[in-house]
Amino acid sequence: MAKKKSEHYVNNKELLAALIDYRAEVAVAKAKDLPKPRISNYLGECFLKIATHLSYKPNFVNYMFRDDMISDGIENCVQYIHNFDPNKSRNPFAYFTQIIHYAFLRRIQKEKKQLEIKTKIIEKTGYDEVMVVDDGALTSSSSDYNTIKDNIQYKSGNRWR
Repeated sequence: MAKKKSEHYVNNKELLAALIDYRAEVAVAKAKDLPKPRISNYLGECFLKIATHLSYKPNFVNYMFRDDMISDGIENCVQYIHNFDPNKSRNPFAYFTQIIHYAFLRRIQKEKKQLEIKTKIIEKTGYDEVMVVDDGALTSSSSDYNTIKDNIQYKSGNRWR
């Protein structure tokens, strides 16, 4: 009877093999005094899949800046790829998932700080509503602004803060 194909979106064994190959390429480049090689498309796709799927978790899914969170997660994976040691761990999926998770949390904190700055500026100017030009039409965005503010305050009250 044929073995059922795995439902996972990233194969941990293939990811580990790709990381080992990449580390070997880096070692060869370092020995020849060449610049670090680019990561493979497969590794990039894995980072993208991990970040995208993690962004669908209930504590991340409703943020308007989810694309920024995904980009930050991928950037951090590429930045810290050299820290993964296959001799210490055989689970790169968990390692990079943690990196992406903390990148998401940092992005949420940055956006929260920016929103607080915007709130203080609006309060100091004395305007009750913020007017925005959207496709040539002037519209009021105070309700959108308050919705975003409430969403971030609600989310930051969760235990993963």
